[in-house]
Amino acid sequence: MRIAVLKETSPGERRVALTPETARKLANLGAQVAVEAGAGDTAAVPDEDYRAAGVEVGPADQVVRGAGIVLAVQAPAVDRLKGVENGALVAAIFDPYQQAALVSDYAVAGLEAVAMDLMPRITRAQSMDVLSSQANLAGYKAVIAAADTFGRAFPMMMTAAGTIQAARVFVMGVGVAGLQAIATARRLGAQVSATDVRSATREQILSLGAKPVFVENVAGIEGEGVGGYAAEMGEEYRRAQAQLVSTHIAKQDIVITTALIPGRPAPRLVTDAQIASMKPGSVIYDLAVAQGGNVEGARADEVTERHGVKIIGYSNTAARLAADASALYARNVYNFLAAFWDKEQGRPVLDEEIGDAVRLTRGGAVVNGRERG
Repeated sequence: MRIAVLKETSPGERRVALTPETARKLANLGAQVAVEAGAGDTAAVPDEDYRAAGVEVGPADQVVRGAGIVLAVQAPAVDRLKGVENGALVAAIFDPYQQAALVSDYAVAGLEAVAMDLMPRITRAQSMDVLSSQANLAGYKAVIAAADTFGRAFPMMMTAAGTIQAARVFVMGVGVAGLQAIATARRLGAQVSATDVRSATREQILSLGAKPVFVENVAGIEGEGVGGYAAEMGEEYRRAQAQLVSTHIAKQDIVITTALIPGRPAPRLVTDAQIASMKPGSVIYDLAVAQGGNVEGARADEVTERHGVKIIGYSNTAARLAADASALYARNVYNFLAAFWDKEQGRPVLDEEIGDAVRLTRGGAVVNGRERG
């Protein structure tokens, strides 16, 4: 089995889907691994390190020729895969809800598209969950970037000249990224509060030493969606949440928003009026900007300013920690392939529970039920 890894071409993408560590592990499975020259440069992995791990390094057309598996971070365009085996498996982040045309191209080309971003959130797939590994780093980086932009210190400091009060950080959305943001802000000494539509997150917030901020006057709302994600909330809840946030956000120095609903635009959590109520010099980091943003006025890959408040809207935050993000992503992909590797066939043979969840196309057709819908 020849496994090919291409250099990422999406704007701002600095990660790579293979590291020397995972290359050696794939070779131990019996695979021949090839990587496009320069693929790891932006992730601090020079070609020499790949060669030392026994990886073939060359131009893209040579690397993909005869490949039965192609690994990528962002799914490559079909025209970059000329020369692969018929029905080759391509494992990458496809973002199928936003990239339906790309999925269709893969079906027409007869490729087996496997969306790592559709990995089910079940116990045995945790080590393969690229969204969680990347969101963990994104939550950390969001706080670090916000702290760098914020013109004041995070922790309380008692000095002979007087006391500096701790920064107030408010995290909106307590998934993987939100929990890491809470933990990071706490480690930096901030006074942290957090909110979420899922009532089960209250204990998680408290366990990290933060203050939970929840809508209490709307009964019967749990906010749990499919696969552990948040569900879209009703109008009554949205009004109550907006009122709660408006009261709380005016006192905050840093706001980190992380709320996403799979297959839908990011919910609007912070309005222009709420931004105007914040103190000048405050900072908002919108981790959902790539799906439309949680914050009114946030723009992808820009730092904007409204009412004296800076709004950071990087669409690919994990890529700003490219070396670590690549290491985790590559391990996720290796764990996925190794879990289903059939020694006799010399290739992965996917099962129904995970295979049917992540497979988008096969045999010239779109086969994923959610994607067909």
